[in-house]
Amino acid sequence: MTKLIMRGLLVGLLAGLLAAVFASIVGEPRIDQAITLEEAASAASPAGDSHSHGTAGPEGHSHDEGEALVSRDGQRFGLFLALALYGLAVGGLFALVYAAVRGRAGPRSEPVLAITLAAAAFAAVVLIPFLKYPANPPAVGDPETINQRTVLYLAAVAIGILSVAAGAATHRYADRSEPWLRWLATGATVLAPVAAAWILLPEVDEVPQGFPAGLLWDFRIASIGTQAVFWAGVGTLFAFAARRRSPV
Repeated sequence: MTKLIMRGLLVGLLAGLLAAVFASIVGEPRIDQAITLEEAASAASPAGDSHSHGTAGPEGHSHDEGEALVSRDGQRFGLFLALALYGLAVGGLFALVYAAVRGRAGPRSEPVLAITLAAAAFAAVVLIPFLKYPANPPAVGDPETINQRTVLYLAAVAIGILSVAAGAATHRYADRSEPWLRWLATGATVLAPVAAAWILLPEVDEVPQGFPAGLLWDFRIASIGTQAVFWAGVGTLFAFAARRRSPV
């Protein structure tokens, strides 16, 4: 178990650094553009500007009478540090979940199990919440609603995890059914609670009028792309590390 957890930590660290490289190349220019727009809007405001943004993650930044508490260089370094720590934590959890399901559920091949588990985790904790509450640049959003938005996002993550877990359980216990019926039941089990949450959870739309739609789209693609790189790295690297083990 100790070796498995160490493997998960190392894999998570490497995947986090890969994701940080992607975010630095693809996402950071969009953040710079959003901050430039925010500063231009603040300069044009007759009341001036004195506020702070608590946007989750290294993209967050603050203003106090125009003076940033953390420089952009500091934020870029923080991006690598944050994703490295995030990778360590998630990699350790991934190894524990992998150990729990190995031989009990999912593919018998360890590399295939690693990739399948990473794909399921991406769908549960990233893709499903993202479809309801996509990421916004730091220049978008009301600081007064940060707590409300955080609670709603965590609720969407919980729904994603429970939906995917229910789908996996359905797929396992319907193993005597015809393949098409088994996959249909699995898909329905995942999509039904997701659709209900999509309808029942409140909308959050704080994008100001006039904010460039192209910039918003590019930032969101970069955001989910960073997570896709991370989880692809976790699955691929974990599968590579497990490739010499025989099927359980």
